[in-house]
Amino acid sequence: MKTRGPLLTLLLAGAFGLCVGPFYWLAMAATQDDRDVFSWPPKLLPGGHLLDNLQGLQESVGLARVLLNTVVVAGVQTVGAVVVSVLAGYAFAKFDFRGRRLFFALLLSTLVIPDTVMLIPIFQMMMELGLIDTYQSVILPGLVTPFGIFLMRQALRSMPDELLDAARVDGAGELRVLWRIVVPVNRPIIAALALFVFLGSWNQFVWPLIALRSPEMFTLPVATATLQGLSTTNYGQLLLASAIAAIPVMALFLVLQRQFISGLLAGATKE
Repeated sequence: MKTRGPLLTLLLAGAFGLCVGPFYWLAMAATQDDRDVFSWPPKLLPGGHLLDNLQGLQESVGLARVLLNTVVVAGVQTVGAVVVSVLAGYAFAKFDFRGRRLFFALLLSTLVIPDTVMLIPIFQMMMELGLIDTYQSVILPGLVTPFGIFLMRQALRSMPDELLDAARVDGAGELRVLWRIVVPVNRPIIAALALFVFLGSWNQFVWPLIALRSPEMFTLPVATATLQGLSTTNYGQLLLASAIAAIPVMALFLVLQRQFISGLLAGATKE
């Protein structure tokens, strides 16, 4: 029994190394040139080519513009998807209207449809609306997330109707009830949903690759793919772009970690 503690500590340290090791190597390789990246044994200390790689990224893909595009797309899509999910989930959970079960069943059925099946219909819609190669073409398809609506509906069903009715009796309208009561009570689940949506929006590649044509409109994943040439690839710049893409997601998770875990636990215990 005395060896159980050190053995568990060793296993946890090994698991920690397996999780953190690749990110550490990525951060170190982003500061190196191609020769140092592929050197053996690998160099685990910062190199002296960080500024060169940053300058190369700016010249190759317009890093500042690409980051702006990605922040705009991910930010607007996250806020919009969360708002739509909360409103729709509230309606499905707390209002009894004709066709509610049918509409919810149709919504759930869309969860089993692969995203690739919808690429051509959405592209045709964006073409007819004249939105190809714009922010709208990337943002609009992600504003309605069936999983987000389902998640909020399941969470809001457990809220007591008496609490909402008491607010209505005091003269509060539906939007005020939603903003003052529903949102604060379900803040952990909303934070978890926002993190899921932001992660998917920040990392989406296939649809922006189809919808965006101008290099100045590219998001970070699309711009990173253009760094892979047919004959030569600057892996220092490529790894730096990958590191930059990982930083906002990791930072957002650290900021919302408590709410994210609380939201997952709440979602697992709600009926």
